[in-house]
Amino acid sequence: MSIFPFIEPPTEIVTKSQELPLFREYAWDFEKNIPLISDGKLKELEGNEALKVWIYKTLKTERYRYLGYSWDYGHELDNIIGSTFSKKAQESEAKRYIQEALSINPYIKGVSDIVVKFEEDKLYIELTIQTIYGEVDIVV
Repeated sequence: MSIFPFIEPPTEIVTKSQELPLFREYAWDFEKNIPLISDGKLKELEGNEALKVWIYKTLKTERYRYLGYSWDYGHELDNIIGSTFSKKAQESEAKRYIQEALSINPYIKGVSDIVVKFEEDKLYIELTIQTIYGEVDIVV
């Protein structure tokens, strides 16, 4: 008998896509920034369409501001406002904040092709998301 414990590797390895249930979210009107209601009930979406709503809402919600959300949810893009960084440094920080905000979702496998544009007092974001359901292009 050895003094070192031996732990056997698991015999069955389950991938993330197998263990995660189908992602669901309420449909959202992106122009009016309100939920979509059909016949008096909130409309539900599944899969990539639901993830688009989650991504939109995550990129519209500042992290740490609202008690209803966990501290992992939302973005920290407001930290860039008023910074003395160069425009390139601000864009780089914005990309990092976006990547951090979206990486908490287990349905998202990767974030790529992030394009950040600052125009006056607005921030425009274009990106491609790799999910367990496929690829999604997002414009916020």
